Amino acid sequence: MTTANPHTIEASVQIAELLVKDGHLTQEQLAYALRIRSKLSSPKPLVAILQELEMVTESQVQATLSSNPINIQLGTLLLELGVISEADLQAALGLQKESAGKKLGEVLVENHFLSEDDLLGVLAAQLGFPYIDADSLPVSKRLANRVKPAWLKRHGCFPMRGQDGTLQLAFIDAMGALPLAEAERAFGEAVVPCLARRRSIEAAIGSLSSENSAGSHTTESVVVKTVNDLLSQALVSGASDIHIEPMKDRLRVRTRQDGVLIQHQDLPFEMTRALTSRIKIMAGADIAERRRHQDGRMLYESNGAKIDLRVSFYSTIHGEKVVLRLLNNRSHLLDIHDIGMSARMAERFRYDVLDVPSGVVLVTGPTGSGKTTTLYGAINHLNNINTSIITAEDPVEYVINGISQCSINPKISITYEETLRHIVRQDPDVIVIGEIRDRFSADTAIQAALTGHKVLTTFHTEDSIGGLLRLLHMDIEAFLISSTVVSVVAQRLLRRVCPACAEEHVLTPDEQRRLGYNPKDSGKLVFARGTGCSECRYLGYKGRVGVFELLVLNEQVKEALIQRRTSYEIRRISTESTGMVSLLEDGIVKACDGQTSFEELIRALPRLAKPRPLQELYRLQGVKK
Repeated sequence: MTTANPHTIEASVQIAELLVKDGHLTQEQLAYALRIRSKLSSPKPLVAILQELEMVTESQVQATLSSNPINIQLGTLLLELGVISEADLQAALGLQKESAGKKLGEVLVENHFLSEDDLLGVLAAQLGFPYIDADSLPVSKRLANRVKPAWLKRHGCFPMRGQDGTLQLAFIDAMGALPLAEAERAFGEAVVPCLARRRSIEAAIGSLSSENSAGSHTTESVVVKTVNDLLSQALVSGASDIHIEPMKDRLRVRTRQDGVLIQHQDLPFEMTRALTSRIKIMAGADIAERRRHQDGRMLYESNGAKIDLRVSFYSTIHGEKVVLRLLNNRSHLLDIHDIGMSARMAERFRYDVLDVPSGVVLVTGPTGSGKTTTLYGAINHLNNINTSIITAEDPVEYVINGISQCSINPKISITYEETLRHIVRQDPDVIVIGEIRDRFSADTAIQAALTGHKVLTTFHTEDSIGGLLRLLHMDIEAFLISSTVVSVVAQRLLRRVCPACAEEHVLTPDEQRRLGYNPKDSGKLVFARGTGCSECRYLGYKGRVGVFELLVLNEQVKEALIQRRTSYEIRRISTESTGMVSLLEDGIVKACDGQTSFEELIRALPRLAKPRPLQELYRLQGVKK
């Protein structure tokens, strides 16, 4: 049984006793809840247990904390109220040690362990202060001018009138020393402290200062430096996308790392138009057009590394949102055995799929699932002096010697349609179509396979069976699909558990049921979970691992396809007759090996059928356990 933190237990009892004192809870109910908690295999906040047992409500807890301010550390209080987990708290404390002078609340909000609203709500209840839940504060220059703007900035506060006429002073940091006596002397009346959002207070202070208005003018050099910094930092951090999003009061910048969006920074809203125009100039888009969506491309060089970027401009109610995808022309190709397939699956992919002289090979999955890496691993395997390989891609992401690569560019009439018409006249052995987008590209792939070519392409579908069904929905005849498609590979990229802070995670019965297992039959399942450390920036994950589903079509699957059986029936036949391991099953095997976590399986993998027992999956994958 896991031992609970003694400070948390003390806080739990302290809050519970206050609930008893206020008449929201009886001593008998408290004793019963404590017995329940003592029997749990993993610690759980007492307040959460009381709420689950419906002995107290959230509003009663808030009322008790507001009327009985208690001296409990912020982290402990957040933990006890169930706002954050023990792992979140430990990760935030680690980050706090690395940041000079930052308070725990700032670290928690900046690293998205909780929202600013959640933090302020807890602080307001703990301190007994009102919380002003507003994006903008009422500005009275007559009232605010009684003190200098510098004084307001220094103390992080802003004055305003409450609905009852009282003078309220909204603070950013209520845990610091509040200058209430000094404020009362300056304003000449009693002051009621309250809490408000940081950006609301800073915006209100900024509106008072004429220097601030002048200083908000964004110079060209500042914008150029900001864009360059964003691109350079994204390249260093290994981000795949940059999202620049205009909000109501700020410009939010997020980056996608290891497949997940994380907050990067907030910029002043006034910078929106200048920043967007700068990126449009670099991407070759129309800077005068702000009402319609646009696309662009640009090449950026940083410290000797060149990045190819695809840029999308999307018109929103607050301005244009910009998304930059970092394509980065790469030359290092993975061997087909190194892309993440199990040894047995990789051997089958090589001998039963790639070494077949003709037919269509589909690599499916959503955007960012690693399809291109797998596709080029296959091309690298096929590339030799006796083979003619030609591609049509949008854009070329890997540059390979020995093959003819074409990058689609509609601006000069090099479209998919035009390229695919000419591609079969180049006497190729292997044709690579970057993506099947429509009926025309699907027809081209099928016809090329019928004439003896090997065709490799990607497709956006949820799983391998979905790839076959989508071709049917494109009105491709079932007999053509069954006679040309050799294999469908479905894949995902899951975040890899950080090896430096990984610990065992024994799945609870509820977690096993969510995966599709019966806890009584499956026994004990042990995955891994990262607690967070400096190596992974306290995220618990570092890098990614591929999860695959390989369907090699046999006669039974082809017959089911011709008869237009349901996806459920085709999946069942594929599983029983081809030895196919589903995405979820491959993920479970990798999670049991400590490579990824339960949370990643739930987040990213489709759960279309009940997974088979773990020992059978080990046998199918050729894993010795």
